[in-house]
Amino acid sequence: MSVDGVCDGPPSPKPRDYYSQDRADLVTQLPRPLGNVLDVGCGEGGVAEGLRAAGATRLTGIELDSRAARLAKPRYDEIIQGDAEVVLASLAGPFDTILCYDVLEHLRDPPAVLHRLCRIAGERARLHVSVPNARHYSLLRDLAFRGTFGYTEWGHRDTTHLRWFTRRDIVSLLESCGWVVRSVSHPVPSQLTHVLDRLTRGRSTEFIVGQWYVLASARPT
Repeated sequence: MSVDGVCDGPPSPKPRDYYSQDRADLVTQLPRPLGNVLDVGCGEGGVAEGLRAAGATRLTGIELDSRAARLAKPRYDEIIQGDAEVVLASLAGPFDTILCYDVLEHLRDPPAVLHRLCRIAGERARLHVSVPNARHYSLLRDLAFRGTFGYTEWGHRDTTHLRWFTRRDIVSLLESCGWVVRSVSHPVPSQLTHVLDRLTRGRSTEFIVGQWYVLASARPT
């Protein structure tokens, strides 16, 4: 494991908590009240307890993996097992809080999903997204000095990732799909990140953080 949680090194099996992470650091960033929550790519439902504790009134989850969806079912009011790019068409909403935690990079058509989410979002809905940072230094290193893209079984270059986003890319995508970006953040930086950030006057962050977190709201119609 390298800086800020980015997987580094040879391929390895997915960790046991791959589908069950509670994403507590992300839940704390969600504006209250949460209201009716849609969790796209909910995995085994690790985030559900935190959402309930934060005041969510109803939880709906979408999960592609059948085993993970089965384990998540007791934690949600409704679980829809299937491809988000397909099953979203059956949801009417409205949803007040929509989560896409490490989901967009796995999709064939992220814009279509984001447009659909916009249509089922409530008037004051918030969308919270997390994506791996495509500009992370480890990718530049591997391409330049190792001659490989460096796919792994999980992490920054998961073999199931179909899309790649820099900070600018993810902001542009959300805004082009009808969302208004309110804030961009990243995981709590390590001590090394703080030092480099000071030395480079903030420019190193683009290359060191492993993920981008983006909070957006529905654009008024």
